Amino acid sequence: MNMRYRAPIAWAAFAALAVPWSALASAQTVAPAEDTASAPQPVSEAVTVVANWVLASRDNGGLPYIVIDKIGAELFVFDSQGQLIGRAPVLLGSAKGDDSVPGVGDRELAHIPPADRTTPAGRFIAGFGPAAGHQKVLWVDFTTAVSLHSVVTSNRKERRLERLRSPTPEDNRITFGCINVPNAFYQEVVSPLLTDTSGVVYILPETRSLGEVFWAAQPPVLEANP
Repeated sequence: MNMRYRAPIAWAAFAALAVPWSALASAQTVAPAEDTASAPQPVSEAVTVVANWVLASRDNGGLPYIVIDKIGAELFVFDSQGQLIGRAPVLLGSAKGDDSVPGVGDRELAHIPPADRTTPAGRFIAGFGPAAGHQKVLWVDFTTAVSLHSVVTSNRKERRLERLRSPTPEDNRITFGCINVPNAFYQEVVSPLLTDTSGVVYILPETRSLGEVFWAAQPPVLEANP
């Protein structure tokens, strides 16, 4: 089993918004999952900010949602009420960048140069649908052919399983832009949650600011409850 697989997890701090915006990052802690011997990885401030913003603003519109931290190479899955139900490592596009090259979704994989293999940042409405090879994947952005699916292991030289098990995110950049997750996590968490409904996927930026990607101006301030 992947040593960073976390599901389910009770993360009460995400639901407790009675803290100032500036203190959210330091307030987050993650309880170790019972099915792993590894210590939880620190959660980035960006994940904390976006997860709390979605919960407070109800930006998810009552749908389940996923927050993907490209820098940390990790994914967080929430139900429609904002309860964290799982987290897992991910593999991402091999090229760093927050935008997809125009027309990349229409190309064959062999015709996508390394510089164009990005995983775009932004807010996406995702849903399951058919893909090549009689597969069913979670389409994050159909136009750019970005989907979330089980880890692809057909090319052993890519060592994708080993990359997922690695304790650091530095070697998690290997895909053409799609998001790969551990098969068990995909089957036990992602698929049951989103098979009969759409969801919102928030992919955090790595070269741009959160404000540029998610807010027109500065992010809203979450006031402490009286």
